[in-house]
Parts: sequence; C-alpha cells; structure tokens
Amino acid sequence: MDDEKQLVYGEDDLSSDEDEIKTLGAPKSLPYATAKEQSSTSRSQAIFGTGITQTNNNDVSPLLSIEPEPVYEGSSGSNAGTASITANSEPIFHVRSRTAAALAGTAQQTQTQYESLDYDVCENALFQAEQRKRLRDRFSLRIHVIRWIIFILIGIVTALIACTIDIVIEELSELKYKFLKSSVDHNVPVNESTGDLALPFFWWLLFSVVPVAIGAGMVTYIEPITAGSGIPQVKSYLNGVKVPRIVRIKTLAVKAVGVITSVVGGLAGGKEGPMIHAGAVVAAGISQGKSTTFVKDFRIFKAFRDDHEKRDFVLGGAAAGVSAAFGAPIGGMLFSLEEAASFWNQNLIWRTLIASIISSFTLNIVLSAYHGLHDFTFTGLFNLGKFDQPLTFEYFELPLFMLLGVTGGLLGAAWNSLNTLINKFRKRYVPWKVGKVCEAVLVAIMGVTLACTMIYFIDDCRPLGNDPTIHPVQLFCEDNEYNAVAALWFQTPEATVRALFHDPPGSHKILTLAVFTLVYYFLSCATFGLNVSLGVFIPTALVGAAWGRLVAMLIFYLFPNALFLHPGKYALIGAAANLGGVLRMTISLSVILMETTGIETSFFFPLIIALITAKWVGDYFNDGIYDTVIEVNNVPMLSWEPLPQYKGLTAKEILSKPVVSIKLVDSAHYIYEVLQKCNHNGFPVVDDVVGDRRSEGRVCGIILRSQLIVILLKSLYVENKRFWIPETSIQTFRDVYPRYPSISSVRPLDRKINYTVDLSMFMNPSPVRVNTHDSVPKIFNIFRALGLRHMLVINNENRIAGIITRRDFIYK
Repeated sequence: MDDEKQLVYGEDDLSSDEDEIKTLGAPKSLPYATAKEQSSTSRSQAIFGTGITQTNNNDVSPLLSIEPEPVYEGSSGSNAGTASITANSEPIFHVRSRTAAALAGTAQQTQTQYESLDYDVCENALFQAEQRKRLRDRFSLRIHVIRWIIFILIGIVTALIACTIDIVIEELSELKYKFLKSSVDHNVPVNESTGDLALPFFWWLLFSVVPVAIGAGMVTYIEPITAGSGIPQVKSYLNGVKVPRIVRIKTLAVKAVGVITSVVGGLAGGKEGPMIHAGAVVAAGISQGKSTTFVKDFRIFKAFRDDHEKRDFVLGGAAAGVSAAFGAPIGGMLFSLEEAASFWNQNLIWRTLIASIISSFTLNIVLSAYHGLHDFTFTGLFNLGKFDQPLTFEYFELPLFMLLGVTGGLLGAAWNSLNTLINKFRKRYVPWKVGKVCEAVLVAIMGVTLACTMIYFIDDCRPLGNDPTIHPVQLFCEDNEYNAVAALWFQTPEATVRALFHDPPGSHKILTLAVFTLVYYFLSCATFGLNVSLGVFIPTALVGAAWGRLVAMLIFYLFPNALFLHPGKYALIGAAANLGGVLRMTISLSVILMETTGIETSFFFPLIIALITAKWVGDYFNDGIYDTVIEVNNVPMLSWEPLPQYKGLTAKEILSKPVVSIKLVDSAHYIYEVLQKCNHNGFPVVDDVVGDRRSEGRVCGIILRSQLIVILLKSLYVENKRFWIPETSIQTFRDVYPRYPSISSVRPLDRKINYTVDLSMFMNPSPVRVNTHDSVPKIFNIFRALGLRHMLVINNENRIAGIITRRDFIYK
C-alpha cells in the first residue's frame, strides 16, 4: 500500500455534526477501507464522528448535535490522497435527518462530539502489580474504608450546598414578595384615591427580569452545560457518554447561582432537579482528590482516578442530591437506580444509600437549626408538609384514581410533545447568545403579565385565617379577606404546591384553579428548555396538584354529599399522575412523595395505581421528558434492550473494519503517525504479523489512545527501559486523568524516530472478544452489562476481524 491510501475506521467516539465521514491520510502500510468494506461501517454514521471531544461554539447547547447524511468521500491534503471512497450499498438502517438536509452545505456548522467513557477496567501488568501489592500491605482494606469515607463526604457537602441554595432563595423570595405586597396595598385605588396598580406591576417585572437576566447570562456566556435540570446530562454520563464539562467546579458554581436567580425571578421551575447535577459534580470532585480547574492536586484518593470508580461516586452524588432536595433518602437511592444508573451492584446500592442518608441527615440538622426547630424535623428542600389527618380511601375510588392516572398520562404526553416542538423551534430560530438571554427575559415578563391579569380580573376573595401564604394580599377584597388568586402567585412554586395540598376545602373558586392550571401548564412548557438552570419537577407537581384539586371540587359540586372527597388527597394523586405522565417514573417517585408528605403506607396503593397508569398511557405516545431531551439531542444512549432491528443479525453484519492495529512491539514513529492521522481511542494489539499487515494479526490485547500518548510523552521506550522501569506504575497514567493530553502536546520524535515501544506491560491483555458468528442481541447484553467502550471481533484463528463500539448499536 502507498501513502495515498485512505484510512476509514468506525470510531467509538460519538456524535459529530459533520456531513461526511472523515477519511484520514495514513502513513505507509496502514490499512484502508474499500467501497465494499465501507458499507459495513455506515449503519450509524448519521450521528457519529471520529474526533476528540470539543466544542467550537459555546452558544450551542452542550447536548445539541446534528444528524448528518452519511457521505463517503476522500479528503485532500498534504498527507492524504485525492481519490474518493463511495459506498456502493445502502446502510442496513438509515433515516435521513431533515435538519441535516437543511443545513447541508452551509458555511458554518457547529461541531459537538461525544466520546465514550472507559468503564472497562484496564487490567494490564501495572494494574495487576498494584493488586498484588494491596494484598501484601493490607492496602485493599484501606481502599474500602476510604471509599466509604468519600461517600459520606459526598452526602455532607451536597447537603451543605443544598442548604445554602435554599436559604438564599428563601431570604430573597421573602424580601421580594413582602415588598410586592406592601406595594400593592399602598397602590390600590380606594375612594377615588390616587393609587396606581401599574407601579407594583413594574416592580414585579423588575424583580423578575433582573435575576432571570443574570442567571440566563451566566448560563449562556459562562457555562452552557448548566442549562436545564442537568438530569439528562448526568444520566448520559452514567450510561457511558462523556458530556463535556459536566462535572467541573465552574459548572457547579454557575449551576448554584443560576438556580437561585431563576427561582427568585419567578420562572416556572424548581431547585430540586438541579440538585442532582450539583451532587454529581460534588461526587466527581471529591473522589478525585484534585482540581484540574484550579490546577491543584491534594495527593489523595489516587486509587480512584479512572472512569469506573468515578462513575460509582457520581451515582452516589446524584442520589445525595435527590435526598437533599426531597428529604427522601430511600427515594434518592431508588431514583438513581431507576432513572439514572445503567450499571449497579449490591455494594454500590449500600454506598449510595449511605450517601443519601447522610445528605438528608445533614440537611435536616442545618435547616432545622436555621428555622429554629429543636426536634430536627425539617425534612428537605421540597417540603410539602404533613397532612393533619391520615389519608384514607374507599375501594370504589380506585377507578377514579385510575382515571386521574389516565388524565396525567395524556397531559404528560402532550406536555412532552409540545415542549419538544418548542425546544426544536428555539434551537433553530434562536441560535444567538443574546437571543437566548432575551428569550428567558421574555418568558419571565410573560409569566408576570399572566399572573397580574389573573389577579386583576378574577374575583376570588376568601376570609382571613385560611390564607395559605404569609403575605396575603387584600387588593379589591373586603376587610378581613384576602385575594386567593394572588395567594397562588405571591410565593415560590414549592409553597404553592404545599398550599394546594393542605388548604381547607373552599379555599379557591373552580374558575381560579381552572385558569391557573391552564396558564401554568403552558408557562412551564415554555420555560423548560430555556438557557437557565431550572428543574421540571416542581412545575409538573404544581400543575398536577392544581387540576387534581380541581377534579375534587368539580365532583363535590356535582355530588355535594360525597364526604370522601378530600381536596388535598386528590391534589396529591393529581400531582403524582402528572409527574408520572411527564417523567415516567414509578417506584422512586411514589417513595419520594410518601417520604415528602409523610403519608401512611396504606395510601401507597392508590398512589402507585395513578403512577403506573400515567406511565403506561404516556409511554403509548412518547418517552419521558428526560429520555426525550436525550433523544432529540442525539446523545448515543444504550437502552436496556437491543433495538428490534438488530434481531437476527450477527457480529459480522455490524462490525467496523478494517481495524487500525498496533504490533506488540512496534516503532515509536508508527505509533506517533497513527495518533496524528486518526482520532480513534482504542487499538487492538496484535502479534504474528506478516510483513506490515497489522490488520490481519493475531489479537493479544488492546491499548487506549490516552495510554499511547502518555508513553510517548514520558519516552517509555525499549531502548531506555532501565531508566523508567523502576519509576513507572499504574499511577503514572492516573496522574494525568481525566484531562489526558492530546497528540499535539507530543514533540516530534526526531532522534527517537527509530525507537520502539513494547506494549506488553501497558495493554489490557484480556479485552472482551466475540466471534464473527455471535448474535447481536447477545453481544449487546455483554457490551452494556460490562460498560464497554470497545469490543473486538475475532475469527476462529483469534485474528482481528473488526471492532464494535457504541455507535454500532445506535439506530437513528
């Protein structure tokens, strides 16, 4: 083969926005793909590229990628030939993206790429040596103790951050609504006085627009990954997808400030969802014992510096975040396992539970002391209060609860579909940074305007004493009365949910709740997806509580003798049904609601009936909101089961070939050229190579790109082996984790061009291998269960036949 042959290789590193699959110039003797071979690698090229993770334009959402049309062409340049390679057969599975078709040929296309994480432990000779050392000096026991200590620290720090956010939000919201109440009271026209209600309206606008503009500006210009709740990003990370900048300290700082400004600004969102992302960042930072942002290494926890260990800690951090948000340690653990985690075991469940319990306990102590409680009964950020009387139900109500579940499923599916359309619209027509900030401000103005319109035009006055807010507004009501409509708006959404659960019967008119449900339904739908840090749990629960209470009021209006109608009970069922219809969670959601409200276990049955019914009905139409966000943004998630299109296929039909391989003892020049010419992250190590035909060698291991770059940087060559052998260990590679250097940081070899590298002690000698005749469903289960990034496909002679990566299981 000559130097003009092109190298085309199915890569594990994930989605790219390019309209063609890059063909890279290869050095002499590197394999290249023929047109026939190319067709076997084209199945999932619609969302996968071959580059290293990078973001070339910060004003695009970090989860946004564009699905290109597979085009196979040669590239030209100093090291590439001019011949093009065109596939002569259609992919097995192929759907053309209309977005890609619309953007094809544009001058500028934003590139956002994803890589897989290396959850498979590299058990090379250095790793085995460390394991043997642990057995001799009882280091293994210390590692287990330290691991438990880290999970405890994660729970404590996550709870402290949650307390800080909650206290700041509560104090600022108190000042805001107290001032607004005073302004309304002083500007209500009475007896032809000169009061002007436009003044409190403008004050309300100011107190909403300024915080929202600050939060949206920070998210848009400083750290776009902090937009939204962060749960889809954390879920993608735990599935094995490396989302750029997801667990950095700057991300945590912007997330915290963004949540505070958004909630204080009055947007239809909550602080509970972002706490999960905050817990994940805390876990990732503490477990590594160093900060790459501040370039500070504390020289601790070095044994946990790999993707596998970091994943487990991030899962514990997510559980601690849920526990802090809802005061539900069991619910936090179940949420992480049901919604976020893709891999778990019994030990991980125990550690996650400990992190959740510690987080809940710490938050309980701090917030109870802050609120002056001496019995430490403050449960969590999302405090719905305890019901005065135990909630009971009659068995003839169960069909009614199922109908509420059906309603929640339908409303949730419609909400998800509408929100998806809105987000697609804003990504296409609001691509500018300043436009994203202005959009958030516009939604804040719209929310204030709708609230003021409701308060002004709906006459709903109730006697004082039953007021659900600490700042009752009289407005046009008589003395000793308050405006019930203003009570729904003059407090945080969390406080409104609590009021709907516990307000006595007759606290609102049917018209008030009907209009409020309609307004908040669409307002929350327009809010989720803005470039602000907000969660979807609170507005979803609020809408469900409103229409659930409304249903109870309507039934009571039709049947005044129905004594079983407790409005708080139906508000709780409605909130559960609406949450199930939007989020599609069942077990963890029911436990969270039980722990949050303190209801009896006997009421678990109607609660789970409503949740399951809502999930089943919603699943008929679309996925949950988190899965929808992931799918719309083309994040390559692996589902629990292989897609039906893969049934009946074998490894030979989905593998990528030929594979760029490296000999067990190979020249440093060849390795350097390979790393420069291609962006693959895993290379089979082969021996028994005839000439330079490495792609037909016998498999003896696999080596990662990051390992090869460290080898070249530290000059770990055979010729100077006596100098580096005593000082080289597995820690040599952990020290540069997680931001591995790129090949551009390696200086040209010059005098070391003839040096050789022996990979026997660096490679993983036991990579997962499958035969070309193995079925795809079987391969998928192995790939997903072990958290693999690369899977080698061999023939009966143990020679490399191809490679399977995450992209080969993704059908788009």
